[in-house]
Amino acid sequence: METLSLARFKALSLDEVRVLETIFWSAGGSRYSLADRLGYSKSKSNALMAGLVEQGLLAESGLQDSSGGRRAGTLQLHGGLGVFVGVDIGAASLAVALFHPDLALLAQHAEPIDVRKGPGVILARVRAVIRKLIAQCGFSARDVLGIGIGVPGPVDFGTGQLVNPPLMPGWDGFSLREDLREDYSAPVFVDNDVNLLALGELWRLRRSLQNFLVIKVGTGIGCGIVCHGEVYRGAAGSAGDVGHICVDQAGPRCHCGNVGCVEAMAAGPAITRMAIEAAQDGASPALADCLRVSGTITVQDVGQASRSGDAAANGILQRAGSLTGQMLASVVNFFNPSHIFIGGRIAHIGPLFLAAVRQSVYQRSLALSTRHLEIHYAPLGMQGGMVGAGVLAVQETLKVKGVAP
Repeated sequence: METLSLARFKALSLDEVRVLETIFWSAGGSRYSLADRLGYSKSKSNALMAGLVEQGLLAESGLQDSSGGRRAGTLQLHGGLGVFVGVDIGAASLAVALFHPDLALLAQHAEPIDVRKGPGVILARVRAVIRKLIAQCGFSARDVLGIGIGVPGPVDFGTGQLVNPPLMPGWDGFSLREDLREDYSAPVFVDNDVNLLALGELWRLRRSLQNFLVIKVGTGIGCGIVCHGEVYRGAAGSAGDVGHICVDQAGPRCHCGNVGCVEAMAAGPAITRMAIEAAQDGASPALADCLRVSGTITVQDVGQASRSGDAAANGILQRAGSLTGQMLASVVNFFNPSHIFIGGRIAHIGPLFLAAVRQSVYQRSLALSTRHLEIHYAPLGMQGGMVGAGVLAVQETLKVKGVAP
């Protein structure tokens, strides 16, 4: 498949980069509406857009619905520029996707993994899947414009290196950027997986919400923070590591070394641990049957037992939700978000978990902090991390390729 030269992304002015970013986040728009968003004069914005069309960076994408006059044409990033890659590495899952520059999905692949096997094994699989998707869509490595990667641990965003990731033994200090540079000349960007969930929701909302949180509850618990319409990473990239907030001084020891962390008491492993105990002590016949047949119990099994009316399963989900809400109440008092979106594997476990989170947050937070607060499951669901990885790839590539004259 023929693509335009990557060199066309180079030596852009800051104004040109801003136009490209605005069009990307607007998911297309008329020249008039884009000029209004940019705050430029109509003549300046039209000149910039015309120049970018001439360079092959923008393309006409159709006509908007008429409001009485001539229908306005819309613009989008040129589909012939190449492709972007999004990679979502979870503690137990891998998702890879190929995107057009406007983030239209070209191809995707998902499979279970064990991130504890280390970077050598996992990244070999990542490279194999990327190669497969690129070939499947008729592209080559030189057509890749940018790669975004999410990982379940703290990341130094500037260097792309992981920093003491509790769920990823053997990954500390490892540079995914350097590893993939052997195969691709495109820039590689690495971020915490929950930040990518936040980016995905920000993209879905087209930045219509400025201050919200995205909570991921899976093997661990993390929080993506959107502040003033941007993902907030903190001074060293560890903002939002809420899983290690203590909710019980007498609680179990967490893998981070502390005791009573909400992650150790309410994340996926804690839910399955409580479920196995309920099965073994006779508190839950449904979970006991599951353990006898399968030899183990998953989070999904607990959710199914809960939906079937199993009292012990209901209690487990309510406890996990209540502890998660207890942690979130402190965050809500501190940050005062307008919305909280809950994602991760637990998002599919049933309504009791969400109900318990809401009850705990509303009971424990200050009235002013919760007056307009809405708490929902993340609408993008399990696709959120993959979409966020694509957004990261496009957004950051535009920034690094744009050089002021």
